[in-house]
Amino acid sequence: QVQLVESGGGLVQAGGSLRLSCTASGLTFSVYAMGWFRQAPGKEREFVAVISRDERGNTYFTDSVKGRFTISRDNAKKTVYLQMNSLKSEDTADYYCAAAATVFGATPRKHDEYTYWGQGTQVTVSS
Repeated sequence: QVQLVESGGGLVQAGGSLRLSCTASGLTFSVYAMGWFRQAPGKEREFVAVISRDERGNTYFTDSVKGRFTISRDNAKKTVYLQMNSLKSEDTADYYCAAAATVFGATPRKHDEYTYWGQGTQVTVSS
């Protein structure tokens, strides 16, 4: 049974930082690109960031978080991280990690390219 478990969410003031973690089990982590999505109240789920299947792989970010967020992964720990700096109130959302089986170097960005999803972790940024 595949599980993706997110952690690290919480309440932070604008300008602060949080690091989200997502640990996988039940799958061969190194064959999956790992992405982060978010969903704010009343809005559709949107792509945030992705890292390709290899640890030193390609990354891609949505424009609104470029320069503020970084994504990394530790294949030995089956964990992907989202470091969020200079947080803004508009970053408030539930954050989900997701896994997509891909070829080396691929950075999928569409919701339907991902097979497995976590339950989400809440991030609230107070202004």
